[in-house]
Amino acid sequence: MYTSTRATTPQSLSFEEVVMTGLAPDGGLYLPSSIPKIPIADWSSLSFQDLAFQIMRLYIPSSEIPDSHLSSLISKSYASFKSDEITPLYNVNENLYLLELFHGPTYAFKDVALQFVGNLFEYFLQRKKSNPITVVGATSGDTGSAAIYGLRAKKDVKVFILYPTGRISPIQELQMSTVPDENVHALSVNGTFDDCQDIVKAIFADKSFASYNVAAVNSINWARILAQITYYFYAFYRVKGTVRFVVPSGNFGDILAGYFAYRMGLPIDKLIIATNENDILDRFLKSGVYAKGSSVKSTHSPAMDILVSSNFERLLWYLAEGSDSERGGTVCSYMDSLKREGSFSVPNSVLSQAREIFDSSSVTNDATIATIKKFYASHKYVIDPHTAVGVNTALRFLENHPATYISLSTAHPAKFSEPVNKALASFPEYSFDKIIPDDLKRLSSLKKRVTYVDASLEAVENAIKHLY
Repeated sequence: MYTSTRATTPQSLSFEEVVMTGLAPDGGLYLPSSIPKIPIADWSSLSFQDLAFQIMRLYIPSSEIPDSHLSSLISKSYASFKSDEITPLYNVNENLYLLELFHGPTYAFKDVALQFVGNLFEYFLQRKKSNPITVVGATSGDTGSAAIYGLRAKKDVKVFILYPTGRISPIQELQMSTVPDENVHALSVNGTFDDCQDIVKAIFADKSFASYNVAAVNSINWARILAQITYYFYAFYRVKGTVRFVVPSGNFGDILAGYFAYRMGLPIDKLIIATNENDILDRFLKSGVYAKGSSVKSTHSPAMDILVSSNFERLLWYLAEGSDSERGGTVCSYMDSLKREGSFSVPNSVLSQAREIFDSSSVTNDATIATIKKFYASHKYVIDPHTAVGVNTALRFLENHPATYISLSTAHPAKFSEPVNKALASFPEYSFDKIIPDDLKRLSSLKKRVTYVDASLEAVENAIKHLY
């Protein structure tokens, strides 16, 4: 059963309730109040799909989704992936692997979760013949296109994705704005990702908007995190032995899935947070102070251009002491302080717990470009700027802490032509045209459908009402 990170009285919600509502009425995020431990060796020979079934079965009661239905949902979700392994490993050298998470329909790691979430929404709606839902999400780039591709043409689902104008890559925008299905809409917001995220949260809290049955696809939706746990287990079984995962991190959802895998018993030595110059997570682990900073820096890795990492709230709940209700009160006090003062600090006991499993680093814009260039020179393998942040971090950690590192490769390089071309222009054999998939090439010839709105709750809600 599930509870909210901000609940101060006992809660017991079903899986379906937390998936379909997304954000809790108290503004908190849903999570399981206990994490199951599993026998690691038993699943080593399973396919990705079968492994996903075993993991999800631990968190989804069969009374809500029977075995045959869950198996079908998983198979359907990964049928469109371009690799039979779904998330294959690339062996860089004896100490470093890249976990390729970009083989889904939109070439980003978000597909692993959002193909499943889209099918979940449809499953629950059709089974109960519920009223249509309105999916509202904020994206710093990849979540939006993955959500749209996961939900396009779904019956009884309307989709509205907010993204910051001019702060995502051209291909990411085309992936969202050229989908012809009438049930999906791209909203370009004159602001930052944090503005978009704040507006989405405000929509969930707006009781006057309740008739639209709002649902979430961002990583605030627990099903997103659940689906991402699988590839930590899948990668571990293919490397064997204790490993360190390096995760390019913005909203903290991807690495949070790794934390759940660790708590379930996966022998992870460290989960290393790799940030760009928007380094709130790195600063927290070094100081115990979670502070917004003055403004978002625009970087070559825009999916991580975030001031406040929403999913960090879930980790804080697990690190807090006391009963579930006492933890909820502690998280409420942190979030209230963040809202009022722009920061909060945690006791040394909480910081020490976090440091037991997490480490971190930040990577500059120049270092990101240099890493893309150096990696191509050494391996003739093109990485995107977010993956470069992870690789740079992994290589630096390797110098002082020899171990087996798995760095998450979160997006296809073709989605970020400007920084990739900047890094590789000096190589005579390199051509961007050679690495861009045909279906991404065709996007520029398609008709765009995008609505431009101001960064305010009223403007966004009016746009949704007009487009509905």
